[in-house]
Amino acid sequence: MRKLIFVMVDALGFETAGKRGGYLEHLTEYHMAAKYRVRGELPSASRPMYETLMTGVPVWIHGIATNGVSRRSRCENLFSLCKKNGGVTAAAAFMWISELYNGTCPFRVYQDRIQIKGKGDIDYGLFYSDCSYPDSHLYADGEFLRKQYAPDFLLIHPMHTDTVGHPYGCASKEYQEAADYSLQNVANLLEGWRAAGYDVIVTGDHGMDELGIHGGNEPIQREVPLYIVSDQVKGGDFTQQEISNLEIAPLACHLLGISPSEGMKQEIHVEMKKEEK
Repeated sequence: MRKLIFVMVDALGFETAGKRGGYLEHLTEYHMAAKYRVRGELPSASRPMYETLMTGVPVWIHGIATNGVSRRSRCENLFSLCKKNGGVTAAAAFMWISELYNGTCPFRVYQDRIQIKGKGDIDYGLFYSDCSYPDSHLYADGEFLRKQYAPDFLLIHPMHTDTVGHPYGCASKEYQEAADYSLQNVANLLEGWRAAGYDVIVTGDHGMDELGIHGGNEPIQREVPLYIVSDQVKGGDFTQQEISNLEIAPLACHLLGISPSEGMKQEIHVEMKKEEK
């Protein structure tokens, strides 16, 4: 099994990533990363899209229809598939990820924040419940998990972009600065991740409109970026073609070297490098 870090920047819209993701855009220009435009499933809300990104199936199948559906996932997901293949899983993420994949539902702040050798699909977890939790702390949580436990699959899920986007909207200085700062953290850590043998995916669960709203069917709410840093993937800017976020979970399986679940899309439109014979 290979190793993968999956960065899900909450509410990172496609256009904002292009404006603020300086280093990832630089790597794309030099064909050291691949960039795609992703059309998210509906509703463009957080918990439904967490489940879609981790399971690769649409909402009508997995049933997490709104942020208010609070229960454990009923589907095969990237964490469970990794564990079935003998891998170690970890997450530095919002508490809803704990509820979905470790079954700590409802999440108990004083008992469930730190989960070592968890009983669910996530072996090692550091979870936050306060939406204002700083992204710098969250990335540091992810680095602790990576260095301490060397997981094969690590989810890093910062939320400050979403938190400031709701009161100020996507055109605001507050939202743009939050996105810039989150992606700067990725830039600071990326060299170390790659040196440790990790492929890296950076994407968003949904976008944000000018009013600070998401959940609906506008492109600004649905379109998110996908950056892939991997020797397995052809680098460059492929944003002229739009792919579905249903393709991200099977892509992650491919990067990990494991088989996708039966419910995941079998065809993905990310250009892979040809294997040398």
